[in-house]
Amino acid sequence: MATKFLTLACIRNDSGYGDLSPRPHYPSMPKYPKGVAAQQTNVENSRAKAVFSVMGMTCSACAGSVEKAVKRLPGIHEAVVDVLNNRAQVLFYPTYVTEETIRETIEDVGFEATLIQDETSEKATQVCRIRINGMTCTSCSSTIEQALQAIHGVLKAQVALATEEAEIHYDPKVVSHNQLMEVIEDTGFEAILISTGEDMNKIHLQVDGVRTHNSMRMIGNSLQALPGVQGIDMDPELHKISLSYKSDMTGPRNFINVIESTGSGRFKAKIFPEGGGGRETHKREEIKQYYRSFMWSLVFTIPVFLTSMIFMYIPGIKHGLDTKIVNMLTIGEMLRWVLATPVQFIIGRRFYTGSYKALRHGSANMDVLIALGTNAAYFYSVYTVLRAATSPDFEGTDFFETSSMLISFILLGKFLEVLAKGKTSEAIAKLMDLAPETATLLTLDDEGNVINEEEIDSRLIQKNDVIKIIPGAKVASDGYVLWGQSHVNESMITGEARPVAKRKGDLVIGGTLNENGVLHIKATRVGSESSLSQIVRLVESAQMAKAPVQKFADRISKYFVPTVIILSFSTWLAWFLAGKFNGYPESWIPSSMDSFQLALQFGISVMVIACPCALGLATPTAVMVGTGVGASQGVLIKGGQALESAHKLENPVVVNTKLLKNMVLRDFYELVAATEANSEHPLAKAIVEYSKKFREDEENPIWPEAQDFVSITGHGVKAIVRNKEIIVGNKSLMLDIKISIPLDAEEMLTETEAMAQTGILVSIDGELTGVLAISDPLKPGAYEAISILKSMDVKSIMVTGDNWGTARSIANEVGIETVIAEAKPDEKAEKVKELQASGYTVAMVGDGINDSPALVAADVGMAIGAGTDIAIEAADIVLMKSNLEDVITAIDLSRKTFSRIRLNYIWALGYNLLGIPIAAGALFPSIRFRLPPWIAGAAMAASSVSVVCCSLLLKYYKRPKKLNNLEIRGIMIE
Repeated sequence: MATKFLTLACIRNDSGYGDLSPRPHYPSMPKYPKGVAAQQTNVENSRAKAVFSVMGMTCSACAGSVEKAVKRLPGIHEAVVDVLNNRAQVLFYPTYVTEETIRETIEDVGFEATLIQDETSEKATQVCRIRINGMTCTSCSSTIEQALQAIHGVLKAQVALATEEAEIHYDPKVVSHNQLMEVIEDTGFEAILISTGEDMNKIHLQVDGVRTHNSMRMIGNSLQALPGVQGIDMDPELHKISLSYKSDMTGPRNFINVIESTGSGRFKAKIFPEGGGGRETHKREEIKQYYRSFMWSLVFTIPVFLTSMIFMYIPGIKHGLDTKIVNMLTIGEMLRWVLATPVQFIIGRRFYTGSYKALRHGSANMDVLIALGTNAAYFYSVYTVLRAATSPDFEGTDFFETSSMLISFILLGKFLEVLAKGKTSEAIAKLMDLAPETATLLTLDDEGNVINEEEIDSRLIQKNDVIKIIPGAKVASDGYVLWGQSHVNESMITGEARPVAKRKGDLVIGGTLNENGVLHIKATRVGSESSLSQIVRLVESAQMAKAPVQKFADRISKYFVPTVIILSFSTWLAWFLAGKFNGYPESWIPSSMDSFQLALQFGISVMVIACPCALGLATPTAVMVGTGVGASQGVLIKGGQALESAHKLENPVVVNTKLLKNMVLRDFYELVAATEANSEHPLAKAIVEYSKKFREDEENPIWPEAQDFVSITGHGVKAIVRNKEIIVGNKSLMLDIKISIPLDAEEMLTETEAMAQTGILVSIDGELTGVLAISDPLKPGAYEAISILKSMDVKSIMVTGDNWGTARSIANEVGIETVIAEAKPDEKAEKVKELQASGYTVAMVGDGINDSPALVAADVGMAIGAGTDIAIEAADIVLMKSNLEDVITAIDLSRKTFSRIRLNYIWALGYNLLGIPIAAGALFPSIRFRLPPWIAGAAMAASSVSVVCCSLLLKYYKRPKKLNNLEIRGIMIE
């Protein structure tokens, strides 16, 4: 078995003091062509810069693939990809690589790249989500996917059978979402628009009191004039108005006020009732539809079954059914024909429709097999009835019970399947239900006193609203505490069981439960920007994404149905010819049949027992349940979308300061804090936080302005504050800029390293002025997590930007043998690549900006939830509890999910490989066992249901028992 490596950069918050720039981009991984050293000044001076517009990027995975492709080129110094603005900035050496080569490389990755000279690039890609009704197997989803991919302007299309949705990345300048829907409908399926991705914030309002189209136009014009409104769609028949808007400029209450003031009070507006959400409503309707169809089919099928299978053995009834009407046509045959016809053509119409749509586009799905099998049985039976009615001596057997029972059992199977599939997405429904229905809106005067309370629909909350949260109520919106103290249960979002203390200034997450105190919070992120909405979108996106193993099922589905049809025909032909030429004894033929009918039954059984659905559902259902379970455990498995963490970073703390010059400590920290305030690095935040102690008289101190701020990757920062040059960084930075380090400063650095602390040097106007010792405590559970990983055959390596002394001390503390210290961001990523080149599967766990390149480079990137947004953006898995135990949970859940997928495939393939030969009569010569077509149909329906139920067992996943009794160790520093 291949060894797996887990690279840990988060046992401590990385103190390599790397890229401290607050800009939201992926840090660079400098790369020089072979034979070119970084110190070669002539090459350095010849470096060029190019900016590309990259169309088609939608997430960190896209950005990562572009970055990796560009950085593989010789002569690339730095490549920064801004996924938000669809832009790539590349620093390169023209001697070794050209702009055109870089552009072609980006296009080879699958994105459209254009060289631009300016610094702005508008968003050129949108993501559209469409619900698709009528898909039955992977053949259907593949047909739609191919049709969408063929459209000019579509960059990427994913169609998920399990969720019955399509996610399409397209260029709105080339193609519209309406055209995409038309293509899906031309393929033969119903398309319903879920979202266009044009704007994150969208709301639907119902307007009562509107009598004319002119009134709707007047309301529309009034709304369009509001600042921040980006688009309006109106449906006069439903009295519905849909608005896209910028949440920092306006909101739904403003829209309602404008509507209600427009018509002199005769118009009333409210949130448009969605009936519980589009997806859930559709699921419920689909379940009801299959249930109704199945019940109606039973009304006709039960009498057919009784007349053909039961009543034939009751003498009195048998005599009545065998009474002749015309020639050899009996009452029983006529009755079965009349009852089976509505089942075949009215209740079973969906199978004809599905077959026609599939065949029209040159593909074949499960509907084709069902339609062929039931038609063969039905029309052969019609032939026997007509022959009996026109012949005085013809005696034949009809198979009307075969066709009607087949359809009934298949409808029962589909009903149970959609019922089970609905349960696979329960995690999303539960997440959406976390949001409270109402909220208490506070109105404050200029001095911050409450002057009014009003209960409103929680969907009407706008940014900067002040909301009151009473004990036992759910937090209505993301925000921060303005007033009050309480404990909040965040387990439903983060999985953290212990309530979290909240006081003034602390962040809160919408959907969490306030326990014991009253809080006043200020809303900062509302609607689709909230953490809850982003988690829902992230889980939905993860469920849309196809696992690589799904390609196996997609390949099989292309050839499955045609192969089954050929096998079915071959089975019929082989048995028919064997009977015609006396290839088997006549005693093998049942008394109620002839050799043709026996061969036909075998052929039909082969056709209806084969099940492509089970193969198509094997992977997506397990992935849906697995991602849902992960979300409930605080492990967010991403499908490419970034999650913005709302958690508070547990910063390192300054524990000691030594001044080397005569200076007031308050003045010293004022200069240092002013410089570090521009940085996002955890150590910078620790310094700023510590500096506030010297300004206790101010709640939010304002630091002096820092000019010419520069972040020096892997070293520190510098800026001009109050006309003084301030440099804050590590020892190597001071040596690089020729600042001498006195002996007493060297001694303090040695002491801090021995105590597993980080030493930071401060230079003012070229002279070393102070040394800061920063304690960066171990993540809780680090030692235990490493020991459990060892027992799981996962080797841990520590990669850090910290100095060697501190790194070794920490590694010894947690039991890690391999340590790589003083690593810059690019070196971390290079180490990951080295391990991958050696044939290892590498997981990278990190929480800092400096970890982002390695997170992108790793096979699996795991970001600690309390880390920086950039690290979370770059990762594949987010650990919401910021707890290293969840690394083990993530690995264990992945293993359990994929073992379930393998089990599903074994069952789905094994069922078909075993079932088809039995249906073809493989056991008939030896033990006279024959599988009637209606039983074969029931087995086919059961196979799909069993695969979904097998995936549903993942809902009962429990994290490894070793974690239940884990005693978390930590390092407490006084």
